[in-house]
Amino acid sequence: MSQAEATRAAGPLWTFGLLRSELRTTFRRWRTLALLAVLAAVPVLVGIAVKIETGDGGSAHGGGEGPAFISQITNNGLFLVFTGLAATLPFFLPMAIGVVAGDAIAGEANAGTLRYLLVAPAGRTRLLLTKYATTMAFCLLATLVVAASALAVGALLFPLGDLTTISGTRISFAEGLGRALLIALVVAASLTGVAALGLFISTLTNSGIAAMATTVGLLITVQILDQIPQLAALHPYLFSHYWLSFADLMRDPVYWDELVKNLGLQALYAGVFGTAAWARFTTKDITA
Repeated sequence: MSQAEATRAAGPLWTFGLLRSELRTTFRRWRTLALLAVLAAVPVLVGIAVKIETGDGGSAHGGGEGPAFISQITNNGLFLVFTGLAATLPFFLPMAIGVVAGDAIAGEANAGTLRYLLVAPAGRTRLLLTKYATTMAFCLLATLVVAASALAVGALLFPLGDLTTISGTRISFAEGLGRALLIALVVAASLTGVAALGLFISTLTNSGIAAMATTVGLLITVQILDQIPQLAALHPYLFSHYWLSFADLMRDPVYWDELVKNLGLQALYAGVFGTAAWARFTTKDITA
């Protein structure tokens, strides 16, 4: 077997090994564990706050969609899952994703390990795809951590059972649990655009801190733009605009219009910035 054939044959195995190594390295970092701990703490704080507020017989305020799920927590602890995801999605979850994605390539360059990772048979495209897959794995895990933390706290502090949808119909606890899992998956998918954006920014610099700060800064900027009424024509094209559409999964029947728009928009952002990251990374002069 020639050297070229051996390299091609070893490629898939090397890629799997690289992905496994990336996952292990990412999830063993103290920074990653700290981000997950902060995300897990948000539902705990919300649950305790609601419990204290309603401890004297009062009721939590709110009542509709998104964060307003908080009004239903005292009736059913499962609503803490929806509230926790709604509370973390506008800032905490995308910030965590921005940190991981922004450090993906720039962090390796800053540490002087990027050139080592690019030795055959890895290649730049495979490495970039591996970094993106690792970031998406963190997206999924981070979302599930919030949901699991919220479910545990909700079960501990509040009753569980059949629940009332936004439409006013009753569904079983098992169906509600299934919808909670589906909502968590939709929230994770809603962050694919952010992950691609962060990865693209990470290819533009050799400083991990600069890439992370730029990604988080852009996230905040987009969120601000999405709140300015005068820019209403621009809002449907901002990746954060349909984030809270996951609340439509708690309707009966489910409203799919904005959910589909959200997933389509995320796919568009992932495609555009993923392609931009590939174009930049495959032509970049690697010196570190």
